[in-house]
Amino acid sequence: MIYGGFEIQSFEAGRGLWHARIQRADQEPVVIDGMAFPTLEVGFAWSDPEAAIADAKAHIDRFMPRFTTTTPRVERPTSP
Repeated sequence: MIYGGFEIQSFEAGRGLWHARIQRADQEPVVIDGMAFPTLEVGFAWSDPEAAIADAKAHIDRFMPRFTTTTPRVERPTSP
């Protein structure tokens, strides 16, 4: 499912333990405080996939101000 520009995938990490994976819908890395991540995994185990997706949505809503849409630019030192 797509939510707020992010793709959310629920997956069963263990018997009856559902997690969610979040990545940008455009496949670019998620940048949080200058660190690029190809995907994020919500670290809680839920009893069903719908609960994992709801928790992923809450994470997106809570952390959206810290997400940026571009990869951080690397500054190169200048020669004296």
